[in-house]
Amino acid sequence: MTERGPDEAERATDAAFRSTPAGVLAPPPAGWQAHAAELDAAIPDFDWRSLPDGAERCWFDVPSGRLAGLTMGPADGPRVLLVPGATGSKEDFVLMLPLLADAGYRVEAFDLAGQYESAGAGPWRLDPPAARYERTLFLDDLLAVLAAGNGPAHVLGYSFAGTIAQEALTLAPERFASLALLSSPPEPGQAFRGVKRIGAISGFTTPRQGAALMLWGIRNNLNRVPPGRLAFVRERFRLTRRDSVDDLIACMMATPDFRREVAASAVPKLVAVGAHDLWPLELHERSARELGARFAVYRTGHSPCETTPHQLVRDLLELYATA
Repeated sequence: MTERGPDEAERATDAAFRSTPAGVLAPPPAGWQAHAAELDAAIPDFDWRSLPDGAERCWFDVPSGRLAGLTMGPADGPRVLLVPGATGSKEDFVLMLPLLADAGYRVEAFDLAGQYESAGAGPWRLDPPAARYERTLFLDDLLAVLAAGNGPAHVLGYSFAGTIAQEALTLAPERFASLALLSSPPEPGQAFRGVKRIGAISGFTTPRQGAALMLWGIRNNLNRVPPGRLAFVRERFRLTRRDSVDDLIACMMATPDFRREVAASAVPKLVAVGAHDLWPLELHERSARELGARFAVYRTGHSPCETTPHQLVRDLLELYATA
């Protein structure tokens, strides 16, 4: 779906994209892990379309079409795969790329089908064609990306993608070196029932109504993100297909339960969340226990990959060292 915002928003977008502070996407300083919180606090507003030196754009051919991706790091390095959530994109991880690449990892990220620069991928491209973006579409796409690489990958699933990553682990455990769930739904079933403030009414809304509420909140910056980030998000919405968002919300309203299978997996696991996430911390902490995962909390909201990337990558590197 293509949407145009008011002229004022477009001018703000142009202004934000002309200003990219030098160094924000540079390799990290030596010993940065010991100062991760300070480095996160110093992140300036910047152009979220910009890439670190050495990052490359790429494409992944999957059952639903072609997915736009990013990759960075040594070609022979251990593989890290970062998967965004609903209304997100590969750029959500741009601050993490140089940190992981500097540690010797080959990092990959991609847009989900229907989202941002992967808006051309969708159910009509399946064989046989389908009418909706079902959970199996995103699952099969993830399995295809995993199969296209060499060796197992350290997989991070952000929000909705955490559910897909858990299911992929049960189907292709040999493709996983570790599993990290970032701000993912902590309960199966109707995943929004535990969300703060609106959880009690979420069961009475349709997926399209739920998507409309989420999109309204993001567009109106209820999370109070900086101007550069808001400009990028609004631009991203102009490409993202609205029906893909509706269907993603429908998938989250019927989240499958893979707790037993994931807990039985021997791969190292991490549940990472912001202290002010959509879901209460006690639900995330319980989920970590049920999955047999480490639990990390940051002083931020739903998007630690954007706001506390140094602390998140620090904990991921510790997780990877145990694989």
